[in-house]
Amino acid sequence: MEQKELLEKLNKFTRRELTEDEVYIFTVTLCDNEIDRDNECFSRKSLEEMAEKFIGVTGIFDHDPKGGNQTARLFCTEVVEEDRENSVGEKYAYLKGYAYMVRTSSNADLISEIDGGIKKEISVSCSAEKQVCSICGADRRVKACRHVKGRKYDGKKCFVTLDGISDAYEWSFVAVPAQVCAGVTKKSMEDTADEGEIPEQDEQEKRAELESKIRRALMLKDGSKKAAELFENVKDMLEISELEELGKNLAVGKTPKNFADDNSAYMMRGL
Repeated sequence: MEQKELLEKLNKFTRRELTEDEVYIFTVTLCDNEIDRDNECFSRKSLEEMAEKFIGVTGIFDHDPKGGNQTARLFCTEVVEEDRENSVGEKYAYLKGYAYMVRTSSNADLISEIDGGIKKEISVSCSAEKQVCSICGADRRVKACRHVKGRKYDGKKCFVTLDGISDAYEWSFVAVPAQVCAGVTKKSMEDTADEGEIPEQDEQEKRAELESKIRRALMLKDGSKKAAELFENVKDMLEISELEELGKNLAVGKTPKNFADDNSAYMMRGL
């Protein structure tokens, strides 16, 4: 895409027409259709849906939804297909985004870090209406199944496909990526629906999965070391429903009021 065309698309989001010298334009790989470290992946259809919904969406840091964290904005997206297959034998594709920042003295260091490859990993936050099990085809947002993500059944690895993207919230610069190939970390804990009664033999796997996601969310929050240590001390006291609630709140940047209180032995109260 030529610079003139990029500027035309960019200026649809500005109050006045900005020149090439006033803006910094960079591209990001938002997500792909490869299985990530959480044993989840986006379908090709989902990538197409996100390509439309992420246009105009703001870029922030660590999924912290404060106005002061707004850093950049996407003004154009496209799904790019490569001449290779992903790990499940489908054509590999990824969602490419074109973002811009207005050059100022306050973001000069950030621009240098982007150019230098320091600020690189990107995470997307969106809502998926379906979470489909690769083994039995069950939609986990409607009904739970007995299959555990990451475990193999008859030689086939279980993973969940995220489909039906209904909303795009934001994209963030983060430090810990989940998607290996795209260098992207997505948030999906806020999209976890009530899966009903959990089979008894799967409770340990469910608890371990929730605890792992909560640890990841805490790692991405500034000053979270104290909170992470507290979580390790009290996690065994929490019910699965409480772990789910904590995960949902952390996913949208909300932290329990008494989370960092050393005297709080049961931090879930008051959420």
